[in-house]
Amino acid sequence: MSSERKALLEKAYPEVLSFCRSLGLVFEVVDLRWGIRNVPSGDHESCEIFLWEIERCKKISAGPAFVALLGNRYGHRALPRLVPEKQFEVLLSKLSKNPEGTNQLNQWFLKDDNADPPTYILQPVTAHFPHYGDLQPENRPQHDNNVSLWRSTETQLLQLLRSAATDAEAAGDITAKQKQLFYTSDTEREFEQGLWKDDAEQSALIFVRETPRQKVKDGPKRFAKYMDVATNGLLDAEAQGLLAGLKSRLYATSQKILNLHSVELTKGSIDPKRKEHAQYLDGICEQFVSQMKSRIEAVVDSPAGGGQRKIWGGIEEEKGEMSKRMVEEVGWHIAMSEELCRGLHGREGLLGKLCLAMWESTNINHKPLVVHGAAGIGKTAVLCKLAQEMRGVLDTGSVVAIRLLSARHPQRLDVDYVLYSICLQICLACGLSPPSPLTANTHLELLRFFRNILAEVSQQGNTLLIILDALDQLSDQHHAHKLRWLPADVPPNIHLVVSMDTNSEAFANIRLKLETLESFFEVERLSREEGKHIMESSLRVSQRMLTPEQSNTVLQSFEATGCPLHLRLILSAAKRWTSFTPPTEIHLGASTQEVMSQLFLMLEEKHGKELVGSALSYIALAREGLLEAELRDVLSLDDDVIREVYKFSLPPTPSLIRLPPLLWARLRWDMKDQLEERWVGGIAAITFSSRHLVEAVSTRYLTTARRGRSLKILAEYFMGRWSGKLKPVALPSLSLLLSDRKVPPQPLWFAPGLANIRKLQELPYHLLHAGLWEELRQEIIGSAEWLYCKSRVCGVSSVIHDLDQCSQYMDCTETTLIRDALVLIKPSLDFLHGHMDMSLFYTELLARLSSLATAFPSVIGQLCSQCSEWLLTCPEPILIPKCSFLQQPGGALQHTLSGLQGGVLCMDISVEAGLLVAGSDDGGVAVWSLRDQQLIHTLLGHTAAVLSVKVTDSSSHCLSLATDGSLRRWSLMSGQQLLCIQEAVSLDSALSSVHLHLCEHRQLLCVYTRTQVKMWNLDGAALVNSSTTGEGSLVLGVLDQSVVSLSQFGLVRISDPINGTPTVETQLENSHRCLTGVRSVALPKRGKVIVASKEGFLYQICRTGKQTAVEFPQAPSLLSVNVDEKILLAGSELTLSLFNIDTDSLDRFLDLHHDDDVLSACISSDCRVLASGTADHLIQIWSVTTGALLDTLCNSDAPVTSVVLYQSVLVSASTAAASIRLWNLKYDIQHKPTAHIPSGCAHVAITKDGDRVFYVQRPSQTGVISWNNLTGSLSEHLAVSAEVCCLELAQHKRLLLCGLISGTVLIYPLAMTQETLCIPPPESLSRVLCLAVTSKERHVAVAYEDSVRLFEITNRDNFPTVEGPLQSFPLSLLHGQISSMALLCDRRLLYGTSCGEVKLYDFSSDSSSDLESHRSRVTCVTASNCGSHALVGSEDAVQRLWALSPLALDHTMEYKGFFFEGVLSAAFSDTGQFVFTGSQDRTVKVWDVATGNLLYVQYVYSPVIRMLTFKNGFVALSQQGYIIKEVFRCPDHISPDYNPLRNVKAQYRVTSREKSQGGQQSPVSDLQDFNPAQINLNLMSMLRAKPSSTCVIL
Repeated sequence: MSSERKALLEKAYPEVLSFCRSLGLVFEVVDLRWGIRNVPSGDHESCEIFLWEIERCKKISAGPAFVALLGNRYGHRALPRLVPEKQFEVLLSKLSKNPEGTNQLNQWFLKDDNADPPTYILQPVTAHFPHYGDLQPENRPQHDNNVSLWRSTETQLLQLLRSAATDAEAAGDITAKQKQLFYTSDTEREFEQGLWKDDAEQSALIFVRETPRQKVKDGPKRFAKYMDVATNGLLDAEAQGLLAGLKSRLYATSQKILNLHSVELTKGSIDPKRKEHAQYLDGICEQFVSQMKSRIEAVVDSPAGGGQRKIWGGIEEEKGEMSKRMVEEVGWHIAMSEELCRGLHGREGLLGKLCLAMWESTNINHKPLVVHGAAGIGKTAVLCKLAQEMRGVLDTGSVVAIRLLSARHPQRLDVDYVLYSICLQICLACGLSPPSPLTANTHLELLRFFRNILAEVSQQGNTLLIILDALDQLSDQHHAHKLRWLPADVPPNIHLVVSMDTNSEAFANIRLKLETLESFFEVERLSREEGKHIMESSLRVSQRMLTPEQSNTVLQSFEATGCPLHLRLILSAAKRWTSFTPPTEIHLGASTQEVMSQLFLMLEEKHGKELVGSALSYIALAREGLLEAELRDVLSLDDDVIREVYKFSLPPTPSLIRLPPLLWARLRWDMKDQLEERWVGGIAAITFSSRHLVEAVSTRYLTTARRGRSLKILAEYFMGRWSGKLKPVALPSLSLLLSDRKVPPQPLWFAPGLANIRKLQELPYHLLHAGLWEELRQEIIGSAEWLYCKSRVCGVSSVIHDLDQCSQYMDCTETTLIRDALVLIKPSLDFLHGHMDMSLFYTELLARLSSLATAFPSVIGQLCSQCSEWLLTCPEPILIPKCSFLQQPGGALQHTLSGLQGGVLCMDISVEAGLLVAGSDDGGVAVWSLRDQQLIHTLLGHTAAVLSVKVTDSSSHCLSLATDGSLRRWSLMSGQQLLCIQEAVSLDSALSSVHLHLCEHRQLLCVYTRTQVKMWNLDGAALVNSSTTGEGSLVLGVLDQSVVSLSQFGLVRISDPINGTPTVETQLENSHRCLTGVRSVALPKRGKVIVASKEGFLYQICRTGKQTAVEFPQAPSLLSVNVDEKILLAGSELTLSLFNIDTDSLDRFLDLHHDDDVLSACISSDCRVLASGTADHLIQIWSVTTGALLDTLCNSDAPVTSVVLYQSVLVSASTAAASIRLWNLKYDIQHKPTAHIPSGCAHVAITKDGDRVFYVQRPSQTGVISWNNLTGSLSEHLAVSAEVCCLELAQHKRLLLCGLISGTVLIYPLAMTQETLCIPPPESLSRVLCLAVTSKERHVAVAYEDSVRLFEITNRDNFPTVEGPLQSFPLSLLHGQISSMALLCDRRLLYGTSCGEVKLYDFSSDSSSDLESHRSRVTCVTASNCGSHALVGSEDAVQRLWALSPLALDHTMEYKGFFFEGVLSAAFSDTGQFVFTGSQDRTVKVWDVATGNLLYVQYVYSPVIRMLTFKNGFVALSQQGYIIKEVFRCPDHISPDYNPLRNVKAQYRVTSREKSQGGQQSPVSDLQDFNPAQINLNLMSMLRAKPSSTCVIL
């Protein structure tokens, strides 16, 4: 049936494969007869392997598992390899009269007493015919002779056994079934196993070929091609009779699955070139495909199949899917632990110690228990046994959570996955709320949740046992091996037991973390007696035994190590020993590595070195294991393997070369104990049963050359490079051969919404490590579709991890930038539970990377082009970014540290240890490592704002002082509190007035405020001194133990309250009258104090009383010194002054001018660089030597109140933000983010092209700054005479209108800003509230507090002028002030007030109309370019779209988002068809003017405060200062299933008017909720509204 097999392989299998992939299924064909040699294997194991594979297929397959092709041959009737002792001896007794036959049987069948019960084993053919398997050309004659002799011998042995079996059955000594063993062919045994055993008909397909008209003239040669022939060359009538019986049974019992074909052969075979034969083959293929599809569909559609089945590679996750996966995960670990328990012997003492330690610590806080030992010593089995024992002992309601991390090799789980898995199990078991996706995807939030859940379970009184095996096998993501995530203190009722290798990094770190040895338990080597128990138990389960000599040999080898893994490997080999195996063939290594080497050597001798080495190498190299179908495909692509397989013979079909599946099956059979099926996501992958085998395979086979070659083949396979293509190979008998390897294609998507998850998992790793970096850049890093697909299916964290790995090996800036862009996108993905659609993902990429496309064209440029091209063809409404307006990757900002909940008040750095300690206003203290940017400790204890933190000189401890009055000392190693001093400071102390001073050489700890000083011994045991200054005096500082104070009359006292030494007094210069100290700073290294007075002087006071003074007119808000106390920094409003204090004088040598108040500053250790933080969220880097501004760092998003330099890293923080930012001052300026205006400006205006922005900064608002967006720099400062109230631009006439609090309107021609025009204030001097210009820019309306005036904009001598006021109307002081307005071309003014009123005033007729009011302040009034419509928006959820000619309310749009409400800005499209709105909820929305329908929602991370029409889109400005340029593309037809809210959590409602025949208008409302956020949208009004089918509201 070779022609049928080939046809199925070429035509049917690919179609079924594609069909299965489209359903998320794996299709795998195991055809063990394809491509095998004519000579059977000499070890007689083929039949057993066939039956074993059939059973595996039935066990694994969800659908059809057995397909049979039956022709006119009954099949080979081989000798049975195993015959039970009693049965064989009965047969021998029947041959007592045939001593020659008896001798022959005894020669070929040897009794194995190691079997239980004893069994006779057929000896390998090579035991008597050594050249049987020798295919070398020079030994061909001997081989042919041996083959002929074996065939003759096999026939004789079969005749003897059949004769004896017939006599034995007649005598009643054996059954008919036992007799049939010697008559049945392998084919019929396979039918029995696959079809009739366990009633497996529903999972089988049968194809039978009949040749009823075959000509009798066919001779023996033709018979041999398709029928059974006896050794004499004649037709085997007995076999044909058995075949007829087999077919009769099929016809009688399997009609439903039987496909019968009748065909006449040509020369004893099928010729595909003949028409009738081609039709016959096509018919088989069509039947196979159609029946397979119907069977598969039936399984998928069945309640047990489709409804509950997770689609493999699907992007949609059903509700409850995570809980199901968790149950599956827990079940797998429990089953695995139960299995590992069975082989455990001994260890009672260790288990007893662990149980006792747990019992003793039940009711108290305690440390985790650590089980450690050498590799393979049995740690996992001990923990599994502990879990089993505790389940039987603990009360009902107790929870045992065990995770066997080493059992997941080759996959190394990351710590977040493990913690999330544990948390989810605990929550499900204890009825607690599980972690949200946002928590689960944020490392620090997950850590916090884990600790909280432990505390909550502890408080409930429930017992919880968590067992984590092999922590050293975690991936090093988040630096998991440092074990910072592991609680050092476990609450009562909670028990945490972990294990790790004694020689691992994890063990070294936990020794430092736990400090004491009480929590450590070592797993020691096993004794010989314990090894004997394990051996006997293992052999008993396998129904095997060993001779005494063999047992002794095993135990002697094991005794050298005492290692259970060593013993398990020995027993795996020993189970194959027979009682007659000669001692010379028994080779046992003295170590685990030697035993594994012996195993590999045996496999190489039996199966071939290349096949064994390559197969094991591919399994070891695969990131997530390999499916067997993948392994066979990859081996078929390996030319070295193919050359070895076809070394002495040609392939059956030279144009189609693959590895014969039987060769892999035989190797898999011999490695049953070393390989296992790992089920992940419903598919079974092949992996090694122990990670130590992976290491052994890597050592033996994965040389540099083989590793590179194997990785390249794996990469090409998952790229699909050779699918449907001819791959060349040079075989020994042929110089070069082009052949199809029949490997499947590897598309990224198998079907819409169904990804190729194996490609996603494996391809990046293999491309990277194979050195195929250009392919990696094109296929992975620079592919927008790949990035989206993997982010959607595997999570964006997996993509970030891939790119992190790429960055470790490749020097590619673009990879790092793309990785950083995904890190920035990750919070949005987490918020949407990972369900971001492709359009949103592409717009996010474009909005972050487009400005880098020109500088990096090869990858980022390609990526942006792909995004743009896809968005332009998107079948749904879409906003397409035309510039970067979201935070960009790259630049100086390297990391954002999180871990605190409140604003950061204080920081300190230990340079030696590389630690950062920070305190927040909610009482939290956090410790980070600056070397790996990981949170080490969260120090909890303070209940109020932390005022000061300080790391001790030894870097082992830190101190924290808070407004709750407590001073605490913490261990930086363990995170434990070592000391707490209550009432160290008064509860009402302010941040600027409390100081913490540490004098380690005098062993003193000091806290001082403006009026009080307290000193303790450094260990905190005793209060040494507590003193208070007299009335009118304040403490300036503490120098060692000397206290420096200042009286209100300028008298300085320097006293030593501990030693009582005489007080030094000195009168400050220029202080004969009252003197008020504003700021002071102590210089303990130099014995000085510097104080600034409100009277305008800076004083330097030495411990001896010597003083110097300089004038400093403005009282400084900032006063600090650098680390070596050589430079003083004094900040006052916009200026930072530097003084040289290295001498006795104060020498002012530099003034640095800023655009906003200076809040913080620091100087590098080499005194060359200075960093300053300002209120406008900027950090500026200066040269101390020249005073030049070196760089400006934006993206702080809050006033910068703290800066510290650490090597080339700047650490910044703000009291208004919970995060800390790390900036690399040596970054590559090539990818410096685009500069933008400061965030939070008071007033802004923007040109229509977005090239220039005008803004007014808080808090002074006394100047207008012009910003050039093309260059990313300031253009000029426009002076104003009073505080600015509003800004407006006349776009075409290029005029900037600036309304002032004085009532004046200044007008700046942008071409000549120095030629300023002015509209004088009204008589009432009312301030300007709003400005509005008509679309044609002929008129401007100015709204004052008490009136509105209309002016005309004209030209006089080609210079703009303003005439008027032309008209005006008063405003009632009883109503709200105008908050927003729009001036129409027909001199109508639409305006809204702070009270929500909306009015339309007509200057032409001096009439006013009241429009429907809003419930809150009107924030936006915008008219379309043609003046036909206007949008009015307010601070609440309501916005109204008005038709202006005639005046009518077209639509009322109500939108409720997840966060904030209110429309801030709007702009109509050029055509007036759409209106764009920018809202407080940080989104841009697109509405259809005609229908009021919401078309699109885009999250832009910041409220949009200004919008203008730009071509077929808009240009806008965000509150963060970014310019947004986007075009809107809307298809002519929108699918009725389109949901504009799928990427946000919100609801909206539109109430629209409909025109009646009589022209009357009546409101209608129609509501349809998409993606509801459980928000009440005034349900009563919704119910009252009349529905209408004419307006479909989404």
